[in-house]
Amino acid sequence: MLFRQAALLATAILPLSFAQVSEDFEGGWDETAWPIYAPDCNQGGTVTLDSTTAHSGTNSMKVTSPGGYCGHIFFGTTSVPTGDVYVKVWLKATTALTASHVSFITMPDSSQGEGKHLRIGGQSEILMYNRESDDATLPDLSPAGIATSKALATDTWECFEYHLGADGSIETWLNSEAIAGLTTADNANAGGWGTGNIPTISAVYFGWESYGGDVNTFWYDDIEVGSSRVGCDGSGSSTSSNLTSSAPAVTAPATSGNTTSVPVTSGNATSVPSVPVTSGNATSVPATSGAASSAPGTTLITSAAPTSASSAPSATTTGGGEGGTVPLYGQCGGKNWTGGTVCESGTCVSNGEYYSQCLP
Repeated sequence: MLFRQAALLATAILPLSFAQVSEDFEGGWDETAWPIYAPDCNQGGTVTLDSTTAHSGTNSMKVTSPGGYCGHIFFGTTSVPTGDVYVKVWLKATTALTASHVSFITMPDSSQGEGKHLRIGGQSEILMYNRESDDATLPDLSPAGIATSKALATDTWECFEYHLGADGSIETWLNSEAIAGLTTADNANAGGWGTGNIPTISAVYFGWESYGGDVNTFWYDDIEVGSSRVGCDGSGSSTSSNLTSSAPAVTAPATSGNTTSVPVTSGNATSVPSVPVTSGNATSVPATSGAASSAPGTTLITSAAPTSASSAPSATTTGGGEGGTVPLYGQCGGKNWTGGTVCESGTCVSNGEYYSQCLP
């Protein structure tokens, strides 16, 4: 207990540029420190504290989505350092990444403009970064670019790490192995990404967002956000220092083959897409990423006073009952809406004739 209090005190007095957040959810889900995030619309996605599976201990965070853009939902932290940002998360997915564009991490990024995000997810069945403002991807979604990334395994806990450099550089690791296609250094398949943008993120949110109809369930555990790398085993260094493409096997199809549904706004999350257009990106069939990593025998320090695990919050709903109050990011109005219209927090903001949402 004394060690934990000392660690928390040391963290509290560090300047923002050296902030370190560690959370294993063993004390419950502190919804103040790890709030829900679902801008633009929120219809059907849920976030819950779950004790049926965990990377370490007994608790993890479970995110479900019915699919579609408005089925998106995230949770996360605004305790992000300035300058270099390192993120480590253990995650598990029920369904493999498909040809369609999805995101499971989203970060508000002021360098792209107000309301825009730097996103991490998948397309063409592999992991990738996506910049919302211009829909650029890292790596390029050419057959050569696809071959330099990796796929996520299913029903297996995997360690995902990334580094956003103060100079705009990006590094990414899966199970402690660097992913060649998801780095900006010496990457021949980063032509679309370019070098002119330096991400300036204000938060890191974990969840699910699909721009077609992909449905998935993700679990997240043992999250760390800070200004230096911790590593999957807590050592701060990778077990494999060299970049590896270890790419899934790729069969290069004609670019006129399978298509991916994306919003008509080309990834612009400031308006709700209604009519999708096809992107024309080539797809591939990667192999699974490999064996699962074993859980390290470390105990993470909870960054804030949590709620009791015995009173785990229920699934977040998208709107209150008739005449009831509506949680933040829930639907609070619109044509033919019969649910609640009073926001528990924030303001009910119209997003068109058929949809209004409680926004901060």
